[in-house]
Amino acid sequence: MSTALPLTESQLASVRRPIAEASGLPNDAYVSDAYLRFERDYVLGRTWTCVGLGKDVPNLGDAVPVNLLGLPLLLLRDHEGRIKVFHNVCSHRGMELVSHSCRVETVLRCPYHSWAYDLDGRLRATPHIGGPGRNSCEGFDRARYGLKPVRTAVWLDMVFVTLSDDAPPFEAYAAPLAARWKDFDTGLIRHGGPDSSLRFEVNCNWKLAVENYCEAYHLPWVHPGLNSYSRLEDHYNIEAEGQYAGQGSLVYTPVLVEGGPPFPRFPDLPEKWTTGAEYVALFPNVLLGIHADHLFAMRLEPVAADRTVEHLDLYYVGDEPLGEDYAAMRAANAGAWRAVFEEDIGVVEGMQRGRASPAFGGGTFSPVMDGPTHCFHRWVAAKLSEGVGETGRRSSAGLMAD
Repeated sequence: MSTALPLTESQLASVRRPIAEASGLPNDAYVSDAYLRFERDYVLGRTWTCVGLGKDVPNLGDAVPVNLLGLPLLLLRDHEGRIKVFHNVCSHRGMELVSHSCRVETVLRCPYHSWAYDLDGRLRATPHIGGPGRNSCEGFDRARYGLKPVRTAVWLDMVFVTLSDDAPPFEAYAAPLAARWKDFDTGLIRHGGPDSSLRFEVNCNWKLAVENYCEAYHLPWVHPGLNSYSRLEDHYNIEAEGQYAGQGSLVYTPVLVEGGPPFPRFPDLPEKWTTGAEYVALFPNVLLGIHADHLFAMRLEPVAADRTVEHLDLYYVGDEPLGEDYAAMRAANAGAWRAVFEEDIGVVEGMQRGRASPAFGGGTFSPVMDGPTHCFHRWVAAKLSEGVGETGRRSSAGLMAD
């Protein structure tokens, strides 16, 4: 086993046992900086991880720097309207290329030596590279020094990236959940505007936010308002091994504004969705909620082992609910979801503090209530085992070479 990961194979195997026999991930998985670095490279980096939204770059030439646990990336919309992601670093001396959101009229220009790149990543200009007034240099091939692209895909306005050439095509990754929600014409979704974007800074490991979201077990005690119309007994578990997990409600019927206009609904939905809703964690870092009249997406941004930024965005069906007639309804809906997610902050931060206790070794699971959370733990443990195996093979190869 590689020393890069402060967990043992036996601990990972324990997580992957049948739920009645399994333990959860141990404390190091939530508090160790060494673990977090390993996790970035072998969990987040090896699958499709969400780093932003299409609405963040609405216009041609928009560029937004994003960060994946210290890895600088650049999200942009090129002049043909395509969304792309590059490593946010100049090929010359490694300068961060873009430090704040901006609009690019023609080229991306490095602030250090003014090397310039077009929005396809090609290196277009190298001022004075051959000396004052000489913008070319014998033997220097600009084609070799463009920006390094990152595999990118967009779905439900979410921008996903993978750092792995071996990750499956995005279509294969998203297909199981897309099939589950095939009744919804998600091509109709529209972002609700500035009042439909919320941000929460939470002092917990990102995985605790996923675990909490996956299950309905905590509703009566943590979400009494939500539980008043969508009770614990009205929920069911959702588990798709190695893909996603969560829970659904049979009776999602909130009253947002008395007498307010109802939001338009997705067309031609089967009857089950009239009061049905589902809340799914798409592994690793996206929390989705789908309803007859709106969808929300929460992107979890890991910042440190014990800090996460939650970015919540609300989407509606078509353009009509974006108008002034629906402003009060949008505000009420955003307020309702803000209240729910704020109620979760205390428990996920409490679990984070509890990970400092040597008396806790990963905990246990309710075979009835915690299936979705255990599904997520198994996925993480499987990814970690793959990473351990790879680093072990590299280490062995290095020793043999020596």
